[in-house]
Amino acid sequence: MASAAVLERLDAPLASVLRDACGTSPVAPFSDARLARDAITALIDEAELTPKPALVDRRGSGAHRDLDLAIMRRSAHALEPTFAALARTARRRGEPSALLRAELAQIGRAGEQEMMQATGGSNAHRGAIWIIGLLVAGVALETASSSSMRAHRPGGPNRVDTSRICTLAAQIACFPDRFAASSDSHGERARRRYQVGGARREAQDGFPHALDVGLPALHAARARGLDENAARIDALLAIMSTLDDTCLLHRAGLAGLHAGQRGARRVLDAGGSSTAAGRVALDALERELLSLNASPGGAADLLAATLFLDMLAHRDASRS
Repeated sequence: MASAAVLERLDAPLASVLRDACGTSPVAPFSDARLARDAITALIDEAELTPKPALVDRRGSGAHRDLDLAIMRRSAHALEPTFAALARTARRRGEPSALLRAELAQIGRAGEQEMMQATGGSNAHRGAIWIIGLLVAGVALETASSSSMRAHRPGGPNRVDTSRICTLAAQIACFPDRFAASSDSHGERARRRYQVGGARREAQDGFPHALDVGLPALHAARARGLDENAARIDALLAIMSTLDDTCLLHRAGLAGLHAGQRGARRVLDAGGSSTAAGRVALDALERELLSLNASPGGAADLLAATLFLDMLAHRDASRS
């Protein structure tokens, strides 16, 4: 849980939000505390999903020398106050703006410091802070009680629209971060070198790999009768098959990216991870990625985004 210094930095009223997020009192379906809890659940569900090709899961560290499942869990829990603060700030501002973008960025950078402290310096969820954080802000805007449009929508002001959430998050992402230092992250270097969009473009385009790839793949797998674990693995593979993953590019260049994309397609073409042929193809994909020391971390972040949006939709349906 966050330190007192962090709570003070992120804004004093966050303390009451955290008390809700820790389970000391009931929370509304789309409150700031509940959104933060959902974000953490999505991150942990992604980390624990097994078997994932060359990623941290219940079997081990995949291609990562500085990460394991315990570290991933600590990282996720350390970010709960960050996600609550992102939701609360977006709800207070009420609409996408340059000011909101700057405030969210400041909160995200503080959260990144907390993550690094929790992990002993390992980057477990830097990309997820950006991706999930923007979606959390989008939900907060979409469900804001002050919105007259939502108040008159069929079903009431607590109904969620995942497409609208992604649109709002994209609008925030399109504003420049005026106070950011020049970024020299692994993902940013890969994005520039290989001329791909990366996480920034994914957000600005409205998270198509979560909304238009991950969610449909997840729903289609469930409709075929697959168990939840296999459905989520197949959703990850669908994302991998088309994503220009800067994590793969950073670690193994175009050879790593092509290995991830083609290998994921081979698993899906073989019937998915639940079939015998699909499992053989999945094992081969993992061996190839491990031999390249490559890990599809960008796809993993977008799977977490997919799971987050799926949770919102399921809660909405149950309330209906």
